[in-house]
Amino acid sequence: MRFLLPLGAFLVLAVVFALGLQRDPRALPSALLDRPAPTIDRPLLHAPQQRFDVAQMRGQVWLLNVWASWCGPCQEELPALKVLAARDGVPVYGLNYKDKDGPALALLARAGNPYVASAVDADGRIGMDFGVQGVPETFVIDAAGRIRYRHTGPVNTQVWQAQLLPVIRSLR
Repeated sequence: MRFLLPLGAFLVLAVVFALGLQRDPRALPSALLDRPAPTIDRPLLHAPQQRFDVAQMRGQVWLLNVWASWCGPCQEELPALKVLAARDGVPVYGLNYKDKDGPALALLARAGNPYVASAVDADGRIGMDFGVQGVPETFVIDAAGRIRYRHTGPVNTQVWQAQLLPVIRSLR
């Protein structure tokens, strides 16, 4: 009888642990799914006198890619993102997260710039509004300005074809 309580506790913990192992650790839930994208009122990286305006994207499906020059996976995804977005006619906007302008501009010059425009989020506040937990992260935003999908990690051909493009096509 005295072993029933520890045995019961062990079995409960084992079940909880087993259920946790079945979850995809890369699948991060987002409280913002199907909600309006947060406002991005920040200067543009290539034109600091201009501001990023989400309202200008109303009526089109677009991607927001959160990136930084200090992020290795971001550096790797830029060339693929440029080719894929151009091939499929998907406008990609960037959010340069907790970065310095000089290294960010240098990376885009070296690796290729996939962005229609990229906003500067030096203090990370906009990233926090989007619930960014690390870079890179990519959000699919519909024509009404609502976040419809969130991908964590770098975008490559496989991710584009299997995850992002089907969502984009379903929203067009």
